[in-house]
Amino acid sequence: MKWSVNVVAEGDRVLSREEIVGLADAVAAWGGIASGIGTTRYGAQLLVDADDRGSAMRLATDEFVRAATQAGLPRWPIANVDAISEADDELGYPE
Repeated sequence: MKWSVNVVAEGDRVLSREEIVGLADAVAAWGGIASGIGTTRYGAQLLVDADDRGSAMRLATDEFVRAATQAGLPRWPIANVDAISEADDELGYPE
């Protein structure tokens, strides 16, 4: 099943455009988009295949951490992770 997973890390300084562009490049392989320019948070939405919500969230979080490291971002704590399945999204409600 396809899942759209949002992962956000929060820290103690404002992030630059270049840093978030680097994250966007690093998550592109996962159909990902990145956010956080000018904030103390960086995040990404990744598309993953998984059997259930928990597995999707774990896989996306692992890839998010890998992508953030690749982009040279600080290793900040994960502040939020949420996921919605493709089926639920088509029905118009979160899981």
